[in-house]
Amino acid sequence: MLRQVKPKNARTKRVMDKREPKLLEGAKIALFLRGNATSQLVVDVLHDLHSLKKPFAVNFQKKNSLLPFEDSSSLEFFSEKNDAGLAVFATHNKKRPHNLAWIRFFDYHVLDMIELGVVDYKPISSFHTVPIVPGTKPMMLFQGPSFDSHPVFRHVKSLFLDFFRGEPIQKLDSAGLSHVIVVSAGEASDDETQPLPKVNFRVYSTKLLKSKTNLPRLELEEMGPRLDFSIRRVQPAQADVLKEALKKPKTQEPKTKKNVDVDVVGNKVGRIHVDQQDLSDMQTRKMKGLKRSAAEVEEEEDESEGEDEDEDVVSDVE
Repeated sequence: MLRQVKPKNARTKRVMDKREPKLLEGAKIALFLRGNATSQLVVDVLHDLHSLKKPFAVNFQKKNSLLPFEDSSSLEFFSEKNDAGLAVFATHNKKRPHNLAWIRFFDYHVLDMIELGVVDYKPISSFHTVPIVPGTKPMMLFQGPSFDSHPVFRHVKSLFLDFFRGEPIQKLDSAGLSHVIVVSAGEASDDETQPLPKVNFRVYSTKLLKSKTNLPRLELEEMGPRLDFSIRRVQPAQADVLKEALKKPKTQEPKTKKNVDVDVVGNKVGRIHVDQQDLSDMQTRKMKGLKRSAAEVEEEEDESEGEDEDEDVVSDVE
């Protein structure tokens, strides 16, 4: 681990303050590394993934003698040195050809890892489309029931969302939706002896065309890279470490409001408590809605006179 040093000047202090934990986390920096033995195919894949991740990416040109699943100390050193939360490590050998190890860090320690083997690949250079503007936030689409039910595919979904989510934003312009990342997979079997289905990774550029309505018509055109992955080794996060990584500060927790609820449709419903009112002192004479008409006054007088006559007759009889 890197030793803790005190900042010697204002510039160093700003860099150290930038690395401190924040209430609202920005885009994570990803490291792109290659092992001692790599193939040209996996290097090209690494280059295309780096172009999708720019500018939040650091590409290592030199080879590194690393074994992520056996010893992750060197990866953790690179993570702390570059303030990176993600890494992709490319290797190639007879047992695991065209291999990519996707690594996620928490507090500069390895949180979880998953190995994806490149089965099929078509580079960005094969598609004649407009390149992605660095820093553009992509749209993400996951197709297939396995991403919600199977633990390995839930891991893949969480990793890809964390990898390509970009900077948090408050407002979004439709012109900024320049590309879509579509990840699809077939339904995984409950039988552990059966191989897991492949993960299909596609990237499409968007075209906003005129339509008869106020909203533009959207068309998709594949822009690459086109990748098919096979799932290999998986190292999930430990329960206690994952709980610590997902912990939110109390300042981000929404405050509960008394007597305010949200119904099934999403409407906000409030409950108001009103004390019992005394209507005896309420002023009603000047209210037109409660004012009696002349005909009603005459009817009431006639009824009162009839009741008085009836009482006189009863008293005479007695």
